[in-house]
Amino acid sequence: MSTTTDRPLRADAVRNRALIVDAARRLFAERGLDVTLHDVAEAAGVGVGTVYRRFPDKDALLGGLLAAKYETLVGLAERALAEPTGRQALRSYLLGAMELRASDRALSTAVLRAAPQTQQAAELRERLHRVVEGVVDRARAEGAVRQGFTGQDVPAVTSMIGSIADRSRDELPGAWRRYGLLVVDAVCPPDGPLGPLTGAPLPAPTATSCVVSPT
Repeated sequence: MSTTTDRPLRADAVRNRALIVDAARRLFAERGLDVTLHDVAEAAGVGVGTVYRRFPDKDALLGGLLAAKYETLVGLAERALAEPTGRQALRSYLLGAMELRASDRALSTAVLRAAPQTQQAAELRERLHRVVEGVVDRARAEGAVRQGFTGQDVPAVTSMIGSIADRSRDELPGAWRRYGLLVVDAVCPPDGPLGPLTGAPLPAPTATSCVVSPT
């Protein structure tokens, strides 16, 4: 993540930065862009000055969150490449990316749409694209992925599953796994018979309540 200095951070500075980022991710996911740096400092349990030393304004903090998102996904994709087969690598990455998205609404909320596109974020995004394309290419070389599927499709499918997770979080918090597995099996079937789906299907929408929008 970008900071106000390129010098190595002391252990306490590293800890404080992690506290700030975790608190910011949580608050922005819950409350949107109305969150202030003072709110973040209070939630992180650090002084306001500590936040401003790391992130001089809200744009810098949003840029840091965006970079952290890409760093996490790059790490996930690189670990997936270590799987024994391309099929396992792609299935591992898709399910892992869906789980990250389901557990962190800030990955695709207004926070990311508002985050400044810093050079660091742009470089990480490009690196992520290359690694994910490598994961897909490896599965394609084995004939394990549905024809026509590319790395550019990955953000769309993770976003779809994230939408289910967001809308069913209170009623059925694990429902996204059922539908995530459906998508992954359609994109990259397992090497063998399909296993049973996990969890229960989402209830049909009614006139008074709707877990997932019919549109």
